[in-house]
Amino acid sequence: MQYVFKDFPLEQLHPQAFRAAEAAHCAGEQGRFWEMHDRLFANQAALSAGDFRRLAEELRLDLSRFQACLESGRYAARIRRDLAEGNRLGITGTPTFLLGITPSSGSSVRVLKIIRGAKSFSDFQQAIEEVLAER
Repeated sequence: MQYVFKDFPLEQLHPQAFRAAEAAHCAGEQGRFWEMHDRLFANQAALSAGDFRRLAEELRLDLSRFQACLESGRYAARIRRDLAEGNRLGITGTPTFLLGITPSSGSSVRVLKIIRGAKSFSDFQQAIEEVLAER
């Protein structure tokens, strides 16, 4: 089992979503990606430059390092690639989970099931068991 996270900021719904994805990656440079990610999702109505800085302060990040990263745009291309891949796969919303198997070549994943939206543990368990049975 492998979990891979991809960015899919929905700017149509949240104009600062792309910048928020960058902020999470910049926090990740200091080992706090998931903490920033979770705070950003918990506060989706408050996603401004000041909010990113405030959250970085709350996480006790090196603020000058965080701000320099955010201003550099170094994660923008990566986020755009994730968006393009999601669009190519027909993803239209978040969260979306793709379950599949990796052929022996290990070069890609063959998607067998798509889970859209927030689901319960039992829903995931059932879907994983179905994918494993198809293997």
